[in-house]
Amino acid sequence: MQCTILHESRNRMRVHLKMSRMSLAQADQLEERLSALQFVRKVTVYERTCDAVILYESNRSALLKALSAFRFDTEALAEFSPEKSNRALNRQYQEKLVGMVAWRCVRKLYFPAPLSMAYTVIHGAKFVWKGIRCLLRGKLEVEVLDAASIGASVAQGDFETAASVMFLLKLGDLLEEWTRKKSMGDLVRSLSLNVDRVWLKTESGEVLVPISQVRQGDAICVHCGNIIPLDGKVVCGEANVNQASLTGESIPVLKSAGAPVYAGTVVEEGECTICVEQQAGTGRYDQIVSMIEQSEKLKSDAEVRAVHLADRLVPYSLAGTALTYLLTRNITRAVSILMVDYSCALKLSMPLAVLSAMRECGNYHITVKGGKYLEAVAKADTIVFDKTGTLTHANPTVVDVIPFGGFPKDEVLRVAACLEEHYPHSMANAVVQKAKELGITHDEMHSQVEYVVAHGISSRIDGEKVVIGSQHFIFDDEGCVIPSGEEEKFDSLPAEFTHLYLARGGELVGVICVADPLRQEASIVLNRLRALGIRNAVMMTGDNERTAAAIAAQVGVDTYYAGVLPEDKAKFVEQEKAKGHTVIMIGDGINDSPALSAADVGIAISEGAAIAREIADITIGADDLYELVLLRSIAMGLQQRTSMNYRFVIGFNSTLIVLGAAGVLPPATSALLHNMSTIGISMKSMTNLIKDSTVM
Repeated sequence: MQCTILHESRNRMRVHLKMSRMSLAQADQLEERLSALQFVRKVTVYERTCDAVILYESNRSALLKALSAFRFDTEALAEFSPEKSNRALNRQYQEKLVGMVAWRCVRKLYFPAPLSMAYTVIHGAKFVWKGIRCLLRGKLEVEVLDAASIGASVAQGDFETAASVMFLLKLGDLLEEWTRKKSMGDLVRSLSLNVDRVWLKTESGEVLVPISQVRQGDAICVHCGNIIPLDGKVVCGEANVNQASLTGESIPVLKSAGAPVYAGTVVEEGECTICVEQQAGTGRYDQIVSMIEQSEKLKSDAEVRAVHLADRLVPYSLAGTALTYLLTRNITRAVSILMVDYSCALKLSMPLAVLSAMRECGNYHITVKGGKYLEAVAKADTIVFDKTGTLTHANPTVVDVIPFGGFPKDEVLRVAACLEEHYPHSMANAVVQKAKELGITHDEMHSQVEYVVAHGISSRIDGEKVVIGSQHFIFDDEGCVIPSGEEEKFDSLPAEFTHLYLARGGELVGVICVADPLRQEASIVLNRLRALGIRNAVMMTGDNERTAAAIAAQVGVDTYYAGVLPEDKAKFVEQEKAKGHTVIMIGDGINDSPALSAADVGIAISEGAAIAREIADITIGADDLYELVLLRSIAMGLQQRTSMNYRFVIGFNSTLIVLGAAGVLPPATSALLHNMSTIGISMKSMTNLIKDSTVM
């Protein structure tokens, strides 16, 4: 792509793409592709001028190379449809907002008084009718107050005040609709499958292809731990499928030949071949995403309280108006109270504050699926960590392979890699990567793989049962034995490493030593979280006592539990909640899913298992754990902001009511100050809660 550098300063560059016009989809694609570069911090694309402003680290030459190599992917542009684009949504509502303000200015400047009054009366009738309908339903809500204030202003001949009130009400409705749609759009994107490629079954075997190339009637293979990307029917194989995201079922459902499967569900055990019935974008998952857009389930408590409080205060406002008139016999003072209500500010500032916090989290690669989870993060006093891939790095490495029973070292690694490639976990990835580095091929040579959660993998090779996993799984559950005469060799296995045991035909054939180094920032992050109010930090792991104790000592957790099963983690979380604690659970694997679901807030690592990301309420990046500190800081900042908003709205508007009732402020001035305060607090609610990254 040819482009020109328009302006450049330290780690900032503005470029102009040499193209006549840029569509919204192209702007979205360019922004996404550039943002994906590791050395790029932030990208803003201006589609109207075909410009892009890029903030980067220090790799200028790599940025220029990436810009030069960039090409718009015509086929992928379909993914950036207007329905899924924040850019298109913002454009739509920006134009509506500009049009509304422009029309208001035209009426004020050019409409003659009689025409302006007629317009105000006709337009105000709609608001009055809304208030009457509310009364006919037997309710005293904000619509009644709006109707009363507009009606009273018109009755007094104060058409300008009535017009101003209606303009501000329409402006508030527009901004509220905008924020709601944007919030739901963010939620939809956080729930998107993010599956770019699938295993297509062909005559020559499985081929990895872009999902956009899959057509109805094609057969795709889905392995253990992966998301089912498209709706279809199972044609061969068996799998236990977690459908919780669609049906709410807590227990995985066995799917065999002929059974329907749905996009967005996850294969927990086994694998299957699926005949595609719906192409991307038309399946049941997309329909449920559409349904979610209409729901209010994930509204934060602050938003719900704001709406309820605004409605509850209406009778008091009406009573105050009536009382003021009875005491003063002054209609102007009474109307001044009607000019001020709590609804606009409360209903507008709270959603904006929550949305802004969710957007700010997104800037730090934190995906939040609903405002209520930020509130739970702010209230949490207990945090539970999984060890592997969470407190330790998500990329452990194989440091040694110790064979037993005369089995060749390379053969141990080859068989282990062949089995582990079906299991999307950091330990399994380490085994597969080591085999790749050594040039050891591991073509399919086994029968169907059975994954035993938190234990290991079982299959058959040449009629013999082959198992790989933990010591408990291999020796206690499977009853495997150590080859005769090699007990001393087994007892001298290096204790500083995590061990994967491989057995064939009931006898140990190899031990794979895996180094899973602790994240350098883990202990610092834990101290920062304690400073932010976390009182109890717990580590839970399936590893043995020795390894767990070493990691726990390095991190500095308050309590640790070794050798736990998935149900143990979930049970612990439930027990803590029963004691009155608000619990955060952080994990990355399939075995963490029950606990993630049970916690008040489940947080998954973005590069972890698909089902963990699907079940989790919040997803953080895999780069480091400092994002937990940022998340907690933003959540607590949001809590403080909503409390301040409540105090300001109630205090300021109550002051306006008192001054209006005392005759100090005329109705027009009360309405102006009320509306200005509403816009001001709404703008304040949209600002960042963290001014910079010094919190880290």
